[in-house]
Amino acid sequence: MENIYRQLLAAIGTEDLTRAGLVDTPKRASNAFKFLTKGYKEDVGAVVNAALFETDSDEMIIVKDIELYSLCEHHLLPFFGKCHVGYIPKGKIIGLSKIARIVDVFARRLQVQENLTKEVAESILECTGALGVAVVIEAKHLCMMMRGVAKQNSIMKTSCMLGAFRNDSATRAEFMSLIKS
Repeated sequence: MENIYRQLLAAIGTEDLTRAGLVDTPKRASNAFKFLTKGYKEDVGAVVNAALFETDSDEMIIVKDIELYSLCEHHLLPFFGKCHVGYIPKGKIIGLSKIARIVDVFARRLQVQENLTKEVAESILECTGALGVAVVIEAKHLCMMMRGVAKQNSIMKTSCMLGAFRNDSATRAEFMSLIKS
């Protein structure tokens, strides 16, 4: 990967690859890209491990404002924002930090926000067997901010509603109300 970055820098055409600021850039860029895409080497089952716990609760659980950072699969530019996750347990709850870790597993892959939202929701549903799962992601995309249309203040919002959140408008409305406060 370092060689590819070296070739990329050379392809720019006017840079001196031997100058102090660029000598180690291929190595740094390679390490950064490996970190930004580490989700490909992670498994949700291993991340969740044994952090599922028995419960009698059937009330909505929400974790909101989970920071996320991902790379747009179209331009390899970052998008970043926050993810809100809600679920209604059916006999099991998941460890709180595991929800944020699941978001990271999928965010640390080349992505489009629409798929990221769905992958997080489906994964949490599969792990917990919940009565329903809701995921809303709000993000800014540098591919829209730095290039092309260059709109600095646009925010993309996506949602995925499964089970009770899809089938019951009151449940969905309660979730949407709670993530706004």
